[in-house]
Amino acid sequence: MRFVPTVCLRKGMIVGKRLYNKSGRVLIYENTELKQYYIDRIRNIGYTGIYINDDISKDIEIKNVIDGDFRIKAVQSIKKIFIESVNKNKISNINVSESKFLIENIVEDILNNNDLIVNIIDIKVFDDYTYYHSLNVAILSIIIGVSLGLKKESLYKLGLGAILHDIGKVFIDRDILNKKDKLTDEEYNEIKKHSRLGYEYLKRNGNITPKSYIAVLQHHERFDGKGYPNRKKGKKISLFGRIIAIADIYDALTSDRPYRNALLPSEAIEYIMANGNSMFDSDLIKIFVTKIAPYPVGMCVRLSNNMTGIVCKNFEDAIMRPQIKIVKDKNDEMVEPFVIDLRNDKNYFNVTIVEIVNIY
Repeated sequence: MRFVPTVCLRKGMIVGKRLYNKSGRVLIYENTELKQYYIDRIRNIGYTGIYINDDISKDIEIKNVIDGDFRIKAVQSIKKIFIESVNKNKISNINVSESKFLIENIVEDILNNNDLIVNIIDIKVFDDYTYYHSLNVAILSIIIGVSLGLKKESLYKLGLGAILHDIGKVFIDRDILNKKDKLTDEEYNEIKKHSRLGYEYLKRNGNITPKSYIAVLQHHERFDGKGYPNRKKGKKISLFGRIIAIADIYDALTSDRPYRNALLPSEAIEYIMANGNSMFDSDLIKIFVTKIAPYPVGMCVRLSNNMTGIVCKNFEDAIMRPQIKIVKDKNDEMVEPFVIDLRNDKNYFNVTIVEIVNIY
């Protein structure tokens, strides 16, 4: 299985993972042969790409961090919570309980997953960005929390703060949130209110722990004290706030937005590393970069020796040196696939990944 951007989809390709529509219903099942009708629907819904099965990728397994069906149910639940928040002064006890149930399931899935490296090129529906983003930030935050050795109760509180970190945006003008052009200073100041608005909204609910809503307040504070809303600095920012800040920016950078295209995972990781101890806690970055694959399994890459292949395995202790299934030689000709190991094979110690490519 491998990832193919939507613009590169062709009739006859076989769908590797099922796709869902905006209502959470199955749009296309796995093993379906793509026809132009399906390709048009995938583009219209706003998917940036999908997973396909073909001969050159048939033995590559892409594991979900959480179950695919549960992921869609979670997105729909988050959507319901956000929509309810627009019209009510207080989040309902039912939705608080549902949020906690989602987090408990995510925590259990991650704790039971021996491979904590996030090998995913995320598949989002553009119009539902906020809800997918909220779920992804929760997953990434919990993975960092697990790596820190946090106990389950703390992981639940961290996950709840993460899944609700942007709840304050429901109180911000959507025209500003979705603006494609550069924001004015006034518009940017409006958006900056969302962390405090979310904090105040959640604080009114007695069922949400202070550690969770304080993280919502602080997820845009910066380690150097130049963030908002209170210019907190260093370890004066709560641990949950520092964790969510990293998860939030990573998922935002790797998502298509109205004003820019998504960055590659490797580019987002470079950005985060470059901002250690200015925007983010460097100690947490060291953990984060061992858990997020810059070149996820299923991604097609070109190497410095001009060979082309598909990433088939990542290593936590050498995240930039994955195993690659070579499918094209130095002359860009298709070859009988074989695997090279950039981490362990001394014949390839001087070979690096130089770019992401598409294989037709």
